[in-house]
Amino acid sequence: MTAVTTLDTSTAVTSSRGPRGLLWVMLRLHRWALWFWLALVAVGAGALLWAYGPGADAAWSEYRTLHCDTNDPDLGCDNLGPAYNMYDTVVSIGAGILGLAPFLTAGWAGAALIGRELENGTAQLTWTQSVSPARWLAAKLAVPAALLTAGMLVLTLLHRLLWSTDGPLRAAMGSRSWYEGAAFEANGTLATSYALLGLAVGVLAGLLQRRALPALGLAVVVLALLTTVLGTVRPYLWPLETLTNKHEYPAYIGMVVDEGALTSTGARVSDPICVDDAKCLADHDIVGFYRDYHPSSHFWPLQLVETGIVLAVTALTVLIAFRLLNGRTGAAA
Repeated sequence: MTAVTTLDTSTAVTSSRGPRGLLWVMLRLHRWALWFWLALVAVGAGALLWAYGPGADAAWSEYRTLHCDTNDPDLGCDNLGPAYNMYDTVVSIGAGILGLAPFLTAGWAGAALIGRELENGTAQLTWTQSVSPARWLAAKLAVPAALLTAGMLVLTLLHRLLWSTDGPLRAAMGSRSWYEGAAFEANGTLATSYALLGLAVGVLAGLLQRRALPALGLAVVVLALLTTVLGTVRPYLWPLETLTNKHEYPAYIGMVVDEGALTSTGARVSDPICVDDAKCLADHDIVGFYRDYHPSSHFWPLQLVETGIVLAVTALTVLIAFRLLNGRTGAAA
């Protein structure tokens, strides 16, 4: 009776530790990557919090000292002062970490997370220890994805907090628009979705190459191509609005996508650069000018449509990774 009880207890303990064991081994194996990620998030959060508080206060103080907020400004208002330059640099660091994270993730996932383990045979050894290849890959994806999502969301929320309060400062200094690449991605859901895409691309590259360095290079290159393509088509993911003017181009009030001249038939043509030459305009039948643009109200539609595309590509990449692993390991997966 005692032997049976002992056996049952031992079995129960072993089974309860199964998932924890795989998680613990993974965290222990990649502990330096975990510490690096935590440090990176801490640096980004510290930079954004400093900019939100002391940095913005110093920039405003400098702006008022030069009387730039009055009708009698100093000559220094034509140039950004050291306090604002420091503020803007620190904000760029915070946003830059959000933009750099997907590429760091892709390189690490391809090289260390998957490629190195397949190259050294560590993965194959794990598969013989009652851990199936599919479960192994699921853990490789789920744990980093959770940590990435948590860190990226913290930085995104801090960036949005800063952005919601420094609008007057940005307007006064004439810097950083909502549609610029780094700011656009850092202010919404895109930064997190691109980080998850980087993880998926890195994992697939590691499975394809099965060696660390080639997987790292392939992952970074593929992710760079994907982000370039998506960034190029971004302005066309939501219907544009158009402004027209008979005598000159309409004012810049958002993300300008296209502009040109209008003929008397309403056709759009290239600007003949006639400036104020009435004869030149008449010779080219130019009766006005147009600009296609996205106003700031299009931020979330553009953001969410692109996020949906990125997550769909991420899901497809993960599916391909599982199919590839299943094909290579057979029924064991």
